[in-house]
Amino acid sequence: MSAAAADWLPSASVTASGRPVLSAGEVERNLLPLVDLEPEENPRLAPLRGCLLALTSHRLIFLHEPSRSARGLPLATVVHAYPPHRRHSHNPLRSIFSSSSSSSSSQHHRIRLQISMPPARSEVVAIVVTCKADVDVFFGRLLEAIRARAWEMTPAAAPVSSATVAEGAAPAEDIAIRMPVVGVSGILRMEQESWESAGQNLQDAFQDLNALMSKAKEMMQLAEKMRLKLLTNSSTEPNSNDEEMGSKQDMQDLLLSVGIVAPVTKETAGALYHQQLSLQLADFLRIPLEKAGGMMALVDVYCLFNRARGTELISPEDLLQACLLWEKVDVPVMLRKFDSGVKVIQTKTHSDEEVFARISSLAQKPDALQKGISPSDAAFTLGIAPALAKEHLLNAENKGLLCRDVSPDGFRFFINLFNEIDAQNIYTQKPHGLYHAWISVAMAYQC
Repeated sequence: MSAAAADWLPSASVTASGRPVLSAGEVERNLLPLVDLEPEENPRLAPLRGCLLALTSHRLIFLHEPSRSARGLPLATVVHAYPPHRRHSHNPLRSIFSSSSSSSSSQHHRIRLQISMPPARSEVVAIVVTCKADVDVFFGRLLEAIRARAWEMTPAAAPVSSATVAEGAAPAEDIAIRMPVVGVSGILRMEQESWESAGQNLQDAFQDLNALMSKAKEMMQLAEKMRLKLLTNSSTEPNSNDEEMGSKQDMQDLLLSVGIVAPVTKETAGALYHQQLSLQLADFLRIPLEKAGGMMALVDVYCLFNRARGTELISPEDLLQACLLWEKVDVPVMLRKFDSGVKVIQTKTHSDEEVFARISSLAQKPDALQKGISPSDAAFTLGIAPALAKEHLLNAENKGLLCRDVSPDGFRFFINLFNEIDAQNIYTQKPHGLYHAWISVAMAYQC
């Protein structure tokens, strides 16, 4: 049964790629695949089957990936969590004649939760883990999240450094009588005061650093909340004018540069690391790809994504493996490899025909008919990097639209005039067309 059918649980928002949308201050803790949620006492509660369970600091989110729907169980409603145990198969003949390996495969871990539901009743539900996973680790992090009660916490005020406290101290402490430095004891006392002063300064520095990190985390959470609100408003207000849409786009770009609030890590995702990383990457690239014209080099994506992840950096192999998984899921982006070996990420709506049309229009200008166009010229026209512009030019050459001239100055591309020549009468010049325009430009340059 899909997550939409379990209406006794509050719905949870998901991204375009199927990742859960976290609220302000919410952090992802762990993931479990192929999880069922079954009521143990009330048959009127609809169960959930085959969900991806995401444990956060605030909720248990059950993601039904085929329907792209999700339901959330707030941890605030969990009264008690019972340790996981295995339920064996109920068929006695099967348990007798089956081997130990086959019988162990029929055992499912069950985590029973006692939850409070409105108006004032208690229910018992069971999280059934039907796959091979480290259930004990998940249960431990579940208990940690319940005990932490992060949903009740408010942003803490910045700690006041001891230097500030010292400024407001009593006047009697400011007028301290300093003993004269006399003999060995005076030297030792001066050395001890120096060490105490250095230790105090170091403590103040760490307090200020903790305050800065706390504020930075709050700003990232606020930026993510504002960005999601802008995206929601943009989708619900289709009649906004161009100026409003432009300012909203600029605001989204600024908020996106703050970073990813809850990056997927191997510690939280476990065996689902690359799958969840690919979904988060697809969500992240939506705005950068729109700004870059629908295509970005894989190297640029690696730098941009790692910068947004902060300290949770990923390797190039992890990024490539995450991109390869896009073939198996429904996301609006794809990995593409040119004939030269250059790998790029592009949107599925990206059209090479539109790029070829713009390149042909550029190559038919009078200056281009005489001198050709370079990758830098195409990059300026298309608004992309010169390396990607060169790949587009080479691709247009393979399609027969351009001809290439290799010189010490580099590559120059010209419009293909051979398509204008009649093979049956090659010496006849038409009074129109590209070939005629090329002759006219050549004569004008000679004059």
